[in-house]
Amino acid sequence: MEAPLNTEFSLDPPAPNPAQRRYWVGPRHLAGDDGRLYDTVADTLAGLGWTSLTIVRGRQEPDEEPEDRQVLRSTRLHLSPDMLRWAQWVLADEPFHLGGLPIAWQVSARQDTSSSLARWSAYFTPDLPGEVLADFLTTLDAHDQGATPLGDPGPVLDAVTAHGWIRDIDQPSTTAIDPTFATHIRLGEIPPLIQDADPRILTGGVDEPGLAGWQAWSEPVLGEGCLWAASFSASVPHALVAAFASSLSSTAPVLRDVLPNSTRERLLRAPAT
Repeated sequence: MEAPLNTEFSLDPPAPNPAQRRYWVGPRHLAGDDGRLYDTVADTLAGLGWTSLTIVRGRQEPDEEPEDRQVLRSTRLHLSPDMLRWAQWVLADEPFHLGGLPIAWQVSARQDTSSSLARWSAYFTPDLPGEVLADFLTTLDAHDQGATPLGDPGPVLDAVTAHGWIRDIDQPSTTAIDPTFATHIRLGEIPPLIQDADPRILTGGVDEPGLAGWQAWSEPVLGEGCLWAASFSASVPHALVAAFASSLSSTAPVLRDVLPNSTRERLLRAPAT
């Protein structure tokens, strides 16, 4: 018998601890997801009118009753009202890894309903602040997928530098870093397995540079792994990435019950009353 995969991850929120204190914390990009990344995003999408579906994958033996089927994997899919955008919670469904971390959410969009293929996809790991992904999806919901091209990449870096981030001295047109040198955003070659409809992703030569897309990650302690990572395929409109970057670098504090171990001592905290 096969056991359910990734049983340590649950869609149900952790039980509250009455003795646990809540804090307003910053900077946002080091604040983690409060253990509520699914709930924060799902609540946002429900408020936008997206439909939620549960996808169950399992195995049923011959002559076995349907209720006795072994459920091996279960995940959630959220669809926009126009069916052009979708967000899938993939953490419970054998996700591939980004920056050494499992993918939690995959967000995709297509240009029209005549194609079942995504025009672009974006990927987000656990401990990305849920507020950031919620802001990205709210902007996506209002975005005209069929009419808006990629646009100018400049506003992405402008969004973070407006909040005090620093352009990389060697790559000022493609890379910025937060003032503590923990979190980066960069326009560069996309990692393997990132899905995009641009045909050049399939026709490029071995020695040719790959397609460029935005990547963001936080590595609070150099060499000790990432807190979170995000990857945007080459065709994600820069305006959407700019919305992500603006929320990520926002100086507004966020409310937290749970603080990441790797950044606990680097966060500014004020008790929530």
